[in-house]
Amino acid sequence: MFTIFLMVHILTGFICLATGLFAMFSKKKKGIHTLSGEIYHWSYVIVFVTSVVMSILHWEESQFLLYIALFSYGFALLGYLAVKHKWKNWLRIHIRGMLGSYIGIVTATLVVNVHQIPILNELPPLVFWFLPTIIGTPFIFYVLQKYGPKKGNISSKI
Repeated sequence: MFTIFLMVHILTGFICLATGLFAMFSKKKKGIHTLSGEIYHWSYVIVFVTSVVMSILHWEESQFLLYIALFSYGFALLGYLAVKHKWKNWLRIHIRGMLGSYIGIVTATLVVNVHQIPILNELPPLVFWFLPTIIGTPFIFYVLQKYGPKKGNISSKI
């Protein structure tokens, strides 16, 4: 049973990593961006559910999966709902949510797998808990500047 959840988790996690890149680097209009974003979100739902199930089945070894899953999918859901419902400042919320969730899935992937990667497995594991956030946060600010409201607009300060 655990093996089935793990295989589905790995497959949908890979789909998230790939479609997240497509969404990030495609033109921001209907088409590749929106299709890859939809696939990203629904794959993330499955990653979230499998993470919860696996963390419960092996609580002692992998309870951290539950916390990463809750936090990361919370970002993905926030970004997804912001664009679907066009909330006030929806674009900024969408960008933060989706990129924050991508940082979360990259962090989880590294933390779980880094011990198998030569050279990287020589570094302290704590590095991989923080490195995606250290690299990803300035990228979020860059994207917010590029796609967010122009300076002078009151909503750009929110």
